[in-house]
Amino acid sequence: MNTSNLYTKTASILSKASNTLKAKHALLGFDGFVDQIIRVVDKRQSPQEYSAISTLSKFSERVAEAAGKSTNLELVVEKMKLGGNGPIMAEALATFGVQVTYIGNLGYPTVHSVFEDLAKRAQVISIAEPCHTDALEFEDGKLMLGKLASLNHINYENLIHHVGEQKMQQLFDEANLAGLLNWTMIPAMNGIWKNVLEKICPRLPAEKNRLVFFDLADPAKRLPGDILEALEWIGRFQKYFKVILGLNEKESLEIANVLGIRSKDNSPEVLEDLAVALRDRLQIHLVVIHPLQFACAASSGTSARVGGPWDPKPLISTGAGDHFNAGFCMGSLLGFDLQMSLLTGVATSGFYVRTAKSPTLDELVHFLRNWPA
Repeated sequence: MNTSNLYTKTASILSKASNTLKAKHALLGFDGFVDQIIRVVDKRQSPQEYSAISTLSKFSERVAEAAGKSTNLELVVEKMKLGGNGPIMAEALATFGVQVTYIGNLGYPTVHSVFEDLAKRAQVISIAEPCHTDALEFEDGKLMLGKLASLNHINYENLIHHVGEQKMQQLFDEANLAGLLNWTMIPAMNGIWKNVLEKICPRLPAEKNRLVFFDLADPAKRLPGDILEALEWIGRFQKYFKVILGLNEKESLEIANVLGIRSKDNSPEVLEDLAVALRDRLQIHLVVIHPLQFACAASSGTSARVGGPWDPKPLISTGAGDHFNAGFCMGSLLGFDLQMSLLTGVATSGFYVRTAKSPTLDELVHFLRNWPA
């Protein structure tokens, strides 16, 4: 399918998909962050005006120059918003119209104010206080500085304490899509997966065509053996679900290295081949990789690649990958093929980085019909 026909067909189907999406249920968890979006001052012209350090490389040079001395960097908080892989993806899916239940650390006993809009769009069950992230944003990337102590409260016992065994089973029974997110930062995630596999999955109704989405969330700080163990747990879900593993470019290369798969470069063609190799090695339903300027995916016997509406100066970048994941999973829920699901992913992310908000279904259709040059 040529590019123009792909946009037109996808937009046309999405324009009629509202009722279908309203009948879909998603269960996601389990992290929760309060994000501060921050710019680092390069030069200040007045109390109101400043120029920001534009790139991560220039920021790293400024930091390196301070070695053996010291330096002072001014941080300007541009906005405070909900954060975490789960809440951002949940809000995006709920904005599309999917019936979302979110379980995580959103504030306890009172939900933090940054999650109020999510709580209006979705059913939320909060089990602990949120974590906090200072997201230093640059034109070529971002530096996420996290305060993660509250994630120690994310474990299966605490989930059941707040949700209840019967309710947890019901939520998984109803879900067309489950999202089990942010393995890297949640120390007890393997235990959660183990309990879900042993206590919940065997009682799921067999006839439902279920998806489960995993986002490891930058596993660079985890040991190779731990990553291999996580991948083994993820593979076990294939018995009960169609398993989707979502990776950004950096994560895909890290996982490939742990698995002993060598990648000669990061060109689009090579990364598409890498998606195929990872899917074949893990024996799961689908692997999707989303660099900044395109995305690719592989399922059994097929693969695809789609270019994205890349913006060299995004209004916001924190959460762009989670919006891609939401758009891709929405396409999967609608039964789209790989190419169309990739398109809904890159379009959702492209809209978000330009507007700093999740698109409604109508806004995504308009974006696809007026694709940025």
